[in-house]
Amino acid sequence: MASSSGSGLTFKLHPLVIVNISDHHTRVKAQGLYHGGGGSGGAGGRVFGCVIGVQRGRTVEIFNSFEILCDPETHTLDRPFLEKKMELYKKVFPNFYVLGWYSTGSDAQESDMLIHRALMDINESPVYVLLNPSTNPTRKDLPVTIYESELHVIDGIPQLIFVRSNYTIETVEAERISVDHVAHLKPSDGGSAATQLAAHLTGIHSAIKMLNSRVKILHQYLVAMERGDIPLDNSLLRQVSSLLRRLPTMESEKFQDDFLMEFNDTLLITYLAMFTNCSSTMNELVDKFNTMYDRQTRRGGRMAFI
Repeated sequence: MASSSGSGLTFKLHPLVIVNISDHHTRVKAQGLYHGGGGSGGAGGRVFGCVIGVQRGRTVEIFNSFEILCDPETHTLDRPFLEKKMELYKKVFPNFYVLGWYSTGSDAQESDMLIHRALMDINESPVYVLLNPSTNPTRKDLPVTIYESELHVIDGIPQLIFVRSNYTIETVEAERISVDHVAHLKPSDGGSAATQLAAHLTGIHSAIKMLNSRVKILHQYLVAMERGDIPLDNSLLRQVSSLLRRLPTMESEKFQDDFLMEFNDTLLITYLAMFTNCSSTMNELVDKFNTMYDRQTRRGGRMAFI
């Protein structure tokens, strides 16, 4: 293994790839599929998959990834499963290509070159993304390494070796929102996403309920003070006045502007969905008319309607 690559390629890695690899490792570990070789795990606690993206000139941008099946003993790939996965992803992402593969571990192993060579018929120069799941959580740098393969002459014999490559994290707005959502709403007790959401909403409901009860107590206190049942306390009144000024009011101009903006955005999305549905229905109707008149034209009937 060489220390650094000399190919001059620029690698851009999207957070979705790191999330996918981490999720793959966590899921397989929780299911206990490592040592038996079942699922997509095997090979002593490692998982495998392909990375997809685009290459523009000397810039390689890795957007997404998917899992593959690997034999832990022979380190061979399940080619039918891989081809099926590639076909499905090609339908959804026609501009994406298989750029290489990924795995988990502390460092690249000799057996990894067998898998690397097996993918060279798909990409003549695949990249290897390695995630270290056992790294120290206090480290600030990402436990991700990207390797390229280079042909070096060792003891007079040309051999392929892994070389490290530098990379940068590239994100789009949708990925930033998703990563932030995963970071703040991930289940901490092993529960499902629905359970976590229910707990989150329950916490908000409890906070609002407590705020409402405190406001009622203040209101009852002020009413009693106004009737003369309780002595007048100017210091306490100033504190209540300061607290009330912090509460949001629904009669303010800013609230009305924000509310109308949100309401109009919701209506716009609804209208857009309706227009899209109507356009699709109209397109189907025009296609049926074209098919009908084309048949009549071939039989010597009317001219086709376009």
